[in-house]
Amino acid sequence: MNRLPVIAVLDDEPKLRKALRRLLVAHGFAVVTFERGEDVVAALTAQPLDCLLLDLHMEATNGFDVLEAMADRGLTTPVIVITGHGEPDTAERVMTMGAASYLNKPVDESALLAAIGDAIGTRSTPWNSHP
Repeated sequence: MNRLPVIAVLDDEPKLRKALRRLLVAHGFAVVTFERGEDVVAALTAQPLDCLLLDLHMEATNGFDVLEAMADRGLTTPVIVITGHGEPDTAERVMTMGAASYLNKPVDESALLAAIGDAIGTRSTPWNSHP
């Protein structure tokens, strides 16, 4: 049997991590959540994951730091940036840093699922189709 795609969620808001986990599990993903940027970088270094949902604005290590650390380590996990504090040039900046997609909070469920499907190359698989 095929393994479920594993999506990492990095956000410093516990309620949002929980909501994203619930949504993604309901759509057939395995989910690991992180509160701190350095923890997700360590996890990605130890074991590749299929996709990372990355909050930009966090205490200590922010999303830009995570993107930079991933590039420094040659990590190629697709990253979908999710932010509630987007500036006009932020989308361009994160895409230049290697992000696969950029979404504003509150995140639209179908846009998020489509971005994940595009990022992991499984847009047409059954797990992200609606009944």
